[in-house]
Order: sequence, then C-alpha cells, then structure tokens
Amino acid sequence: MSSRKEFSKTRAFLWPIYRDELCKFIPMLLIFFLVGLNYTLLRITKDALVITAPASGAEALPFIKVWAIVPMAFLFTFIFTRVSNKVSREKAFYSMMAIFLAFFALFTFVLYPLQDFLHPHGLADKIQSHLPLGCKGLVAMLRNWTFTAYYVMSEMWSTIIMTVLAWGFANEVTSVKDAKRFYGLLGLGLNLSTIAAGLAASYFSDYVYNPALPFGTDAWGQSISFLNCLIIVAGLVCMACFRYIHLKNGGYNSETYKTHHAENKIKMGMRKNFSYLAKSKYLICIAVIVVTYNIAINLIEVVWKDQIKELYPNPAEFSAYMGHVQTWIGIVATLVSLFVGTVIQKINWTKSALIAPVTLLTTGIAFFSFMLFKDTGLAAVTALIGTTPLALGVFFGSMQNCLARASKYTFFDATKEMAFIPLSKESKLKGKAAIDGVGSRLGKSGGSVVHQGLLVIFGTVASSTSIVAGILFLVIGGWIIAVRSLGKQFTQLVTQHQTLTVPESDSTVPQEVSQRPIETAT
Repeated sequence: MSSRKEFSKTRAFLWPIYRDELCKFIPMLLIFFLVGLNYTLLRITKDALVITAPASGAEALPFIKVWAIVPMAFLFTFIFTRVSNKVSREKAFYSMMAIFLAFFALFTFVLYPLQDFLHPHGLADKIQSHLPLGCKGLVAMLRNWTFTAYYVMSEMWSTIIMTVLAWGFANEVTSVKDAKRFYGLLGLGLNLSTIAAGLAASYFSDYVYNPALPFGTDAWGQSISFLNCLIIVAGLVCMACFRYIHLKNGGYNSETYKTHHAENKIKMGMRKNFSYLAKSKYLICIAVIVVTYNIAINLIEVVWKDQIKELYPNPAEFSAYMGHVQTWIGIVATLVSLFVGTVIQKINWTKSALIAPVTLLTTGIAFFSFMLFKDTGLAAVTALIGTTPLALGVFFGSMQNCLARASKYTFFDATKEMAFIPLSKESKLKGKAAIDGVGSRLGKSGGSVVHQGLLVIFGTVASSTSIVAGILFLVIGGWIIAVRSLGKQFTQLVTQHQTLTVPESDSTVPQEVSQRPIETAT
C-alpha cells in the first residue's frame, strides 16, 4: 500500500480506486447496484400491490409488519445462521439469493395469475363484519394473502440480501481505511440504482395492455410480470458477479481474507447472537440507532402513503407516482453521495451520523405541521395555485420522504456500516446478524404497533396524525442520544487502533478491547 502513488485531488474525489483493486471493486459495485435496483423495485411494487388491493389501504401495513414480517424476520435469521454454519460464506450467498428468486418466480407465474381463486374474499367479509373498523388492515392482510407474502419477501430482501449479505461481504473484505474510499462509491451505486428503478417502475406502470402477450389480463398484470422478470434477471446477474469475484481469487477465497480470518469457522446461533447485544454497550448503541430509524421512518410513511392512496387509488397510477418519488430520491441521494466521503473525512463520525436524524427531524416537523393545519383556510390558498390540500399534502410528504431517504442511503448507511468494522470477526458476524437481521424489523414493528393501537382507538390513520407526530419526535431524540454515545466509543477504538471483542462469558464481564490493528482486510 505504501508504494502506491497518492491520488490527485480530482481523482481522490471522483474515483479513489487503484488499478489492482478494479477486479474486486467493479463487480462489487455492480452487485450493490443490482441489489439496490431490486430493493427499490420491490419497495414500489409491494406498496402498490398491498395498498391498492381490494378492501385494503395503508392501514394494512402496520398489521403486516407486526404479524407477518416480524415472525419471518426471525425465521430468515434462523435460516441464515443455519446455512452459514453448514456451508461457506460464498455458498450461503447463493443459497439465500436462490430462495428469494424462486419465490418471485412463483409469485409472477403462479400466485398472481391465480389471485382471484386464492384470495378468500367471502371469509374476509364475514370476519370484518364481527370486528371494529380499526381492524380493517388485519382483515386485508388475510384477504390478500399472496400480496402479503410478496410484501414480506420484499422486506426480507432489504434485510437479508442487502444488509446482511451485501454489506456484510463489504465489511468482511474492507478495512476502515479503504472503507472511506470504497463506501462512498458503493453508496453512489445504490443511489444510481434507485434512479434506474424509479424510471423503470414509472415506465412499466404506464404500460398499455397488449392482448397478444400470453400473460396478464390487464395492463397492471402485465406490468407486474415485466417488473418481476427484471428483478429475477438482476438477481441472477448479481450472483454471477459474486462468483466472478471469487474466481479471481477475491472475496472469501482470497489469501488476504484467509490470512486475516485464520481462526476457526464461527458457529452462529440466534440466541447467542442476541446475547452479544446484551453484553456490549457498543452493539446496543448500533441496535438503538437501527431500531429508532426504522420506527421513525415507519411512523411517517404510513401517514404519507395513506394520503397517496386517496390521491391515486389505481395501482398503476400509485406505482407510477412512487416510481417518480424513488427517482428523485435517487437523484438527491446521488448528488449528496458525491460529498459523503469528503464530509466523513473532514468531520468526525458523530457529526456525519447525526445528519440523518437531524434531517428526519426537520422535514418531519414541516410535514406534520402541514398535515395538522391544512384545513385552516388552506383550501382557498391551494385553489389559487391550481391544486388541492390533498395534492399539496402528498407533495410535502414526498419531499420529506425524498430528503429523509437520501440521507439514509448516504450518511446513515455509510456511518452505520463503518461502525461494524472495528469489531472482531465473531462480534461482527453475530452482532450484525442480530441487529440487521431482526433489529430493523423490530424497529418497523415498533412503529407499526403504535399505528395499530391508534387505529383501534381512532379508526383511521388521518385521525391519529397528531399523536404519531409527538411519538416521532421522542423517537428521534433517542436516536440522537445513541449516535453521540456510539461516536465516542467508535472514535476511541479507531484512534487507538483497537479491535472490540465481546466475550463469551457471563454478561456481567465487560467487553474486551485488543490492541491488534482494526485493518481486517484489504
């Protein structure tokens, strides 16, 4: 490394990658692009399917996230730990990817075409007649169960494939020093994929029905087929890129990785993973950051998507609008990501990590202020500018979501992943599996539990907006406190070149800090 020439200022800003790193970095960048492409396409499609489904709406989301996603998060974490214990890390990647691609193929060619036969509308109507209005979302989750399954698998993609496997792989083969060069560009790849996915979703959602095609009975049905086929192809190419890295003696097969990870293969168990969180203040802080972010974003998004459903009840129009929003999220995040590496190097980790919660706080105040006061003479004002309070509310919600998501895809992701690097291999694997595998789901379910309780009390999402706003600001306050605490610990580990190891013994024993370098791999 010392024999390498220093980059020029322009090269260091735009492309701080050495020539001998290209055979590993280019495929890795493509993997992140494809994983991010599928992530955004699935986000758009799952919302359009569930929210615009018969007798459904945004009120179904909190019930799905608690009663379907949380159990599946535990199940997939269990499957991942078992697979990781049985096969190599490389084969675990292929195995988990194959599970997802097989389901999306099954949904595209079997479940979606047979939805009228598979969905128990009659039974759902009988159940709804015996339940209060606030349980409409629960009934909708059961009524449209194939869409619920698609929603769950889409959420698991972001957790297992993107966070645990893709980012986990990057963390395993990247040092803290190299991460400052790599992660900004990897984030850029994710942001560009968001733009591409948003444009693709908008294009296919405007698709006109073609009776000559042998699939789909309407334009939206054919659009679903095209979008899912794109997702499947992207997943297969992603697996090919991952294989290419390993064929070139990179990744988990490289001598560098084997040298730095010469210890015995770590056997992971779900209970032991969570015991690690209880033993380490450092891991607890990361978990709190992940949980509070997901609670906060979920609290806002349910209110916002409820407004979009009112404005665009048609699934194709809903999907097209969400595609436009995702495109703008990608554009803003891409512009911001150009400066992420520079900002992280110019200011400390704590200030960089605080950008996301501060952004969510300020945009959240603006959005909820409009939602709470939109009926106070605003109709006359909106009429003068040729719009409606509903359309303007959706616009402000979209702007809030765009800025909040852009900060998440840049500063939040980069700083959170950097926080894992000073951990030992064992602590990193177990802590990351517990935090990213289930912690993010618990965060979303926490926001969903709040919405469920408020729905039962108030009946609709709109009626509980003021309570949601108050809870949101308390959650963001906890997020900021956790960032400041983690920042102090992270800075101490990095400046003193220490590696944090959580002991296997009783939780009363303090975590251990070794003096060996934290440069885990290159």
